[in-house]
Amino acid sequence: MTDVPAFDAELDACGLNCPLPLLKAKLELNRLASGAVLKVSATDAGSQRDFRAFARLAGHDLLHEEVEGGVYRYWFRKA
Repeated sequence: MTDVPAFDAELDACGLNCPLPLLKAKLELNRLASGAVLKVSATDAGSQRDFRAFARLAGHDLLHEEVEGGVYRYWFRKA
């Protein structure tokens, strides 16, 4: 198994459909200090496309992503 980054905050967006996982992640990142890492779990397959685009557009680092058993997990470092 790949080493996954440590995180400062965690968001469970499982069961939510687009665009809610992204909106909740955005709100959570707003609360965090620059450089903090947020781990997000989601079950919406569209979240892969959404979160990749969001990280690129917002300037956050998408440190790691994985999918296991239908759950998508993302680690973002706040810009």
